[in-house]
Amino acid sequence: MWPADADALVAEQRRLADVSAPTWIPPDRGLLVGGCWVCFPRGLSGPGGAGDPAWGAAVLMDGDEVVDGVVRAGVAGAAYVPGLLALRISPILERAVRALERAPDVLLVDATGRDHPRRAGLAIHLGAELGIPTVGLTHRPLRGEGAWPADRRGATSLLRVGDEVVGCWMRTRPGTRPLVVHPGWRTDLDTAVDVVARTARRRTPEPLRRARRLAREARAAASPAG
Repeated sequence: MWPADADALVAEQRRLADVSAPTWIPPDRGLLVGGCWVCFPRGLSGPGGAGDPAWGAAVLMDGDEVVDGVVRAGVAGAAYVPGLLALRISPILERAVRALERAPDVLLVDATGRDHPRRAGLAIHLGAELGIPTVGLTHRPLRGEGAWPADRRGATSLLRVGDEVVGCWMRTRPGTRPLVVHPGWRTDLDTAVDVVARTARRRTPEPLRRARRLAREARAAASPAG
């Protein structure tokens, strides 16, 4: 059950920040990687609000092959507030991922992990709810600071909040802005970087890119004029 208000979510995030779960070790081959994404109506700007229409998609990939993909429509639970993203989109994401025929070995999430005011962003929270190792990917840090890496594929540079390493910048494609890689539920930074490297054919890793496309296609089908 997801927290229903900000106070309950903050309390759960603080609890999760102190949970010690065994670190997941990825297999050398045969890795099933999931990706999940939520999109909202075109033209919606700002933080939005509760009740905004939303389309959540999840895909499962075995190497370069998409073996499953699902969409679940719903509504946002709240406006977007930094550090409280779970209130807005978590139930939609959970429904989409649980609808996959098989659970992923690891799930890519458009959300943060330790780079968060309470050290437990949605990438961690969703993984804990689903019982699936997770890796977060975002375009920019929430709180972490660090210089960009060298302009070559696979280059990384650490992001810190104070003395704590909370993630890293990672260059998935030369000549483009790096992404932020966030260790999530049961993943450390080395594993998170390895999963991203194994799934990035373009700037955005394929499972996340395919989930984004699937969600947008569902939105277009529901709103042909949009």
